[in-house]
Amino acid sequence: MAKQYDALALLSGGLDSILAVKLIQDQGLTVLGLHFTSPFFGKSHRFDSWKELYGIDVVEVDISRDYVNMMLQGPPNGFGKWLNPCVDCKIMMLGKARALMEKYGAKFIISGEVMGQRPMSQRRDSMSLIRKQAGVQDVLLRPLSALKLEPTPMEKSGLVDRSRLMGIVGRTRKPQLEMAKERYGFREIPTPAGGCVLAEASAAGRFIRVMEEKDSPHPMDFVVAQIGRQVWAGHRWLSMGRKQVENQRLEKLARDTDYFFKTVNFPGPVALGRPTDAGDWDEVSIRAAAELTASYASKAVRHFEATGEPVTVAVIHKGETAEIRVEPRRETSVDWQEPKQDIVKPWKQAQLEAQG
Repeated sequence: MAKQYDALALLSGGLDSILAVKLIQDQGLTVLGLHFTSPFFGKSHRFDSWKELYGIDVVEVDISRDYVNMMLQGPPNGFGKWLNPCVDCKIMMLGKARALMEKYGAKFIISGEVMGQRPMSQRRDSMSLIRKQAGVQDVLLRPLSALKLEPTPMEKSGLVDRSRLMGIVGRTRKPQLEMAKERYGFREIPTPAGGCVLAEASAAGRFIRVMEEKDSPHPMDFVVAQIGRQVWAGHRWLSMGRKQVENQRLEKLARDTDYFFKTVNFPGPVALGRPTDAGDWDEVSIRAAAELTASYASKAVRHFEATGEPVTVAVIHKGETAEIRVEPRRETSVDWQEPKQDIVKPWKQAQLEAQG
């Protein structure tokens, strides 16, 4: 049987979510933090430090598959400026939290939302809609803005003392910073949650290209799409490391069906070619990817320029390794292009039209 708690908290690891937990712990109630992860957000590596610094128990709730499905179908309440489905994201998390209440014996759910802090999901009307659509009207408490909202059943029953909650509104972080420093004496003050790449312009085009070319992309496809240099040539998708840590991540994420490129005898980037719904690559595409990969290996390029000798690139695919000799070049027989941000708006419009 799982350890029992009075409340479950949506814990992003940002300052607001941590303070919301502390306000409830101050009343002698036990809280378990639910940290939701997906290809687009998550800091599960911070669990130990959150426990040490703030005294909060945390468990991971992986919503990757459900989140990707929501992106593919189009979030019912729409996207933000880029691909951030903030309203439906919060609805999904709260719904998952509600489903976990029985497991942990929890009587209610808390979140660190501050009314008026964020334009899409933290307006009064949005917060009301989220609470209703998530089905948590009777169990959701927002401690940081509670005094500016209607009393919840937990406050009315006396389970939570409303007078010890806060009435913070707006975008200012001054009250939260004062609480962190003066009331709780935090040694390390977290930044605002953030951390969702769906709200970043540079990532939007990358993710859309994956969704355009794969009817049912795997959540890890979106992880690959965030690593290194991303280029496409029609249906052919290539991810290239720009530094050692990215090379290591691509190597770890490579599947048997991928094409993995690495220059032989020279240091340089590795590249991962991931097939889309169009299927396996032809020899022309493989050679072009090898040429492009070699072109970013500076020592290999200098060797070629000095001697005129082609560079050897190893290509690993379906458990077999082939070595091909290529001339390093950026302009190959196929036209590699980075994803453009200007595809975001028409893609979002198409999603809306598809939803009717």
